[in-house]
Amino acid sequence: MIDRRHFFKVENCTLMLYPSRTGHHSSNGSVMRLRIVVCVKQVPDVAEIRIDEIKHTLIRSGVPSILNPFDEFAVEEALKIREKLGGEVAVISMGPLQAKETLFKCLAMGADRAILLSDPKFAGADTWATSKTLAMTIQKIGFDLVICGMKAVDGETCQVGPEMAELLGIPHVSYVKRLEINEDGKSLIAERMTEQGHQLVSCSIPCLLTATKALNVPRIPTIISQLAAKKKTIEIFTAENIGAQKEQVGLPGSRTHVLKVFTPNLRTGEGKIVRADDKDAVVQLLALLKKERITQ
Repeated sequence: MIDRRHFFKVENCTLMLYPSRTGHHSSNGSVMRLRIVVCVKQVPDVAEIRIDEIKHTLIRSGVPSILNPFDEFAVEEALKIREKLGGEVAVISMGPLQAKETLFKCLAMGADRAILLSDPKFAGADTWATSKTLAMTIQKIGFDLVICGMKAVDGETCQVGPEMAELLGIPHVSYVKRLEINEDGKSLIAERMTEQGHQLVSCSIPCLLTATKALNVPRIPTIISQLAAKKKTIEIFTAENIGAQKEQVGLPGSRTHVLKVFTPNLRTGEGKIVRADDKDAVVQLLALLKKERITQ
């Protein structure tokens, strides 16, 4: 349980719900189904990433692709919320057709719906254009709660989630490590990580959350669920499907451009070993500290 004695409030939002035959029953007997959208990304295995020293770009050819690790925590949390309150979990990814494998894994974990945004017009997108494309898709399919991983391990900008929230006009809580959604489905209490420790935030729904690895332990899909996922259909959305103009997405819609990617030069240095069995070890160490201006 989260200690609620001290928390911040984020208000001025309303909950969007739609009727269904199944779902969580509120205290007044009405049935609620939360529409939960999870944004995921297929990324190269960072352990295998190399840099082209001439082109100054990442070498992706021959590098295995995986589901962004932080997105697994987002998917798991969405599934836990659905199990508690009912609803639907839709996963969205943007990328080439090979990104279907990432979505199949999400379906095997238990997601209800998978959408792949794949169109040459989306190519070259920075975080802003990516956020714009995802936000337009989320707005089109409808949502109550959006969950993302706190960052993608290939870019590590932590920007897409908050930018989407801004574009959708909803509050967001980043770096979430613990979460409680009230039984009425209208608000939540989140504990978020900060550089100084943590914050407790009370937030109305709809909202957007970004997940840390402390939030949960992602389930491992069974062989049966993996086989079942392969039989499901992944919807393909293009720019036309979401009503995006060419200048809004991809490289034309990007506000930043990467000039080059490079490996920093290794810094060389030297060290000195002061042996404890030397009679003047303390004197030597003190002299070295003074020389480096570490002490007076």
